[in-house]
Amino acid sequence: MPRAPDMPPPPLGPRHWPAWLGIAAMALLARLPWPWQRALGRGLGALLRTTLAGRRRIAERNLSLCFPELTADARARLLREHFAAIGIGVFEFARAWWGSVDPLRRGTRVVGLEHLEAARADGRGVIVVSGHFTTLEACGRLLCEHVPLAGMYRPHAQPAMEWAVRRGRSRYAAAMFPKQDVRGVVRHLKRGGLLWYAPDQDPSRGDSAYVPFFGQPAHSLTSTHQLARLSGASVVLFQHARREDGGYTLELWPAFEGFPSTDATADTARVMAGIEAMARAAPEQYLWIHRRFKRQPDGVSPYA
Repeated sequence: MPRAPDMPPPPLGPRHWPAWLGIAAMALLARLPWPWQRALGRGLGALLRTTLAGRRRIAERNLSLCFPELTADARARLLREHFAAIGIGVFEFARAWWGSVDPLRRGTRVVGLEHLEAARADGRGVIVVSGHFTTLEACGRLLCEHVPLAGMYRPHAQPAMEWAVRRGRSRYAAAMFPKQDVRGVVRHLKRGGLLWYAPDQDPSRGDSAYVPFFGQPAHSLTSTHQLARLSGASVVLFQHARREDGGYTLELWPAFEGFPSTDATADTARVMAGIEAMARAAPEQYLWIHRRFKRQPDGVSPYA
């Protein structure tokens, strides 16, 4: 496959060969029949739940913090479903980057495109906000078939993996911006571009505030407020989920009114409340293995 015009040559030195072997294996798995991938994904999820004990404990703690109303049995069932969603998500990522989404496309429902069009009707850019769900890559690719969506991402530490993933995303994304490239993002939005953005993980740097998330204080980036303020862009929430019948639902919400305000913390709380609502709608598909609450106002981590 020819290299995208803005892509550097792939790193091919011997130290990168193990990574390329892994990438080749993933690319081959991306071409398996979709029913096989779903079955294998559930098995992979069960294996990960057993072998990744640290991540399992993080997910268990998150579920106990966020769903105190559930019984222990219900949370255990949700944990199993979550790891099954992770396993299927591995194959969705591979298929989105290096395979065909034809089987996924056939069962896809898209709702609310009119909200996105209304938000950009006056030439404004739009920040399309979602969260870290196991379906994010597959559903992001599916949405790209309807609108020219760019993305903001964290570069991969392994150069070969970084090159391969960027090359895969270049097949469908309008552009990809490393998270450090704020100027490029603002310029894109000022030109009326669309940007997919997920601000729901505990940041290592950047302007942040503590806002509620599932009733817990969550250290959260205020960057949605900052990007909207700098660019004049609207903010639209993007909800996506894998349905029980194997299809996908992509839903765009009406743009936030009065956003951004003069209060970055209040705006960030609005964004996180929206992501919480999406996570409650498909709780097994939200990424609970992330230490979302590791920083607390009192300095005591619930994962200690």
